[in-house]
Amino acid sequence: MRTVLSWSGGKDAAYALAEMRRADSVTVKGLLTTVAADTGRSSMHGVRRELYERQAAALDLPIEFVELPTEPTNEAYERVMAAAIESYATRGIDRIAFADLLLDDVRAYREARLSDTDLDGYWPLWGRDTTTLAADFVERFAATVVSVDGDLFDRSFAGRAFDAEFLADLPEVVDPCGENGEFHTFVWDGPIFEDGMQVRTGETVTRAVGDGEFHYCELVTG
Repeated sequence: MRTVLSWSGGKDAAYALAEMRRADSVTVKGLLTTVAADTGRSSMHGVRRELYERQAAALDLPIEFVELPTEPTNEAYERVMAAAIESYATRGIDRIAFADLLLDDVRAYREARLSDTDLDGYWPLWGRDTTTLAADFVERFAATVVSVDGDLFDRSFAGRAFDAEFLADLPEVVDPCGENGEFHTFVWDGPIFEDGMQVRTGETVTRAVGDGEFHYCELVTG
């Protein structure tokens, strides 16, 4: 099955890619990422387009970007995503994979958006235990925490390695994989890479997100 992976650059997407590359029935043809048109960054991760491009090169996969307007409405998001899906269908892609683990409403939304298209949805990690997955991930991959929910974390958590120590320090209410959006990561080494990336942390800033705030740590390559 010719598959495109919805790509965040983070741990769950990286783990999903590893699982798909081990499956004989899956051919991963590329990555799809959304960024803000005005900043060139992903909205929740805060990661720059340039880093995604370098990450994709290290993964030896093409990456395509869907640019979103500033503070897009749901209708605007659905419109640009529908155009991307239609484009993939015309190029012979069979399905789009998502790294969701357990949120039924998120999966139902994605299924509804694909229901009238020629692409199927695919969830290679669905139903996995998040504690087990997180523990396995830190044994095999290297990632940096790039954003954290300010209602749950102080600024010091942004920029930390996503490792066993980070998992041990998580508040009890936080899912080990951040499945509820509590934190986000950027993966820069592991078994899916042809060659690992070199990244270092920069400035941490705090920005309003909805009714709360997130702490974002800038990542710099090299």
